[in-house]
Amino acid sequence: MKTKIIHFAFAIALVAALSVSAVAQTGVKGKVRNTRGQAIGGVLVTARKDGSDVKSVKTDSDGKFTMTGLSAGIYSFLFDKTGFSLGMKSEVEVKSGQIKDLGDRLILSVDSGMLVLINGSVFDQDGRSITGAKVEIVKISGGTEKKLTTLYTNVSGEFSYRQPEGDATFRITATLRGVSASKELVVSSAARYRLAITLNLPRKEEDKQL
Repeated sequence: MKTKIIHFAFAIALVAALSVSAVAQTGVKGKVRNTRGQAIGGVLVTARKDGSDVKSVKTDSDGKFTMTGLSAGIYSFLFDKTGFSLGMKSEVEVKSGQIKDLGDRLILSVDSGMLVLINGSVFDQDGRSITGAKVEIVKISGGTEKKLTTLYTNVSGEFSYRQPEGDATFRITATLRGVSASKELVVSSAARYRLAITLNLPRKEEDKQL
């Protein structure tokens, strides 16, 4: 009888060990990126089941994460980091003993409330909007300059640029037909900034006769 009890106890312990092992190997993995495809580190990934948050991990510097120790079931996963809009992936089925791959393109977009938005217009000396002017944006920091982007004005002579908030100085240069003009813009917080640049273009013959 004693031997049977020992065997029975061993069987219970074995089942319990297998159950613990299965839970340890049950979970999800993935990689979080921004809209440009760049990895985002430090994103808080939270598993939510039946309306309750059950576990959280953070992405590494490569935007990757692995979350184990989940029980089988249906989950929602929340992705949260300051400066980005909250992301969510719902109705994810997690099976016992499996690490489900959520993919390497879990995308978070920048929170527009945390952005520096630059809206500009380019005019000629008579106040007419200039279409197709080249606009170069350079960031000035500590005596060094870094070119950020090149844009072109639309049919209304306008252009726009955005980046995460933070103190910065930008030099914005508009060019058309060999004529250029620049303005510097100092930003200190997330907000919408506007500026206008005037190009003194050579007048056409028909304009001179008016």
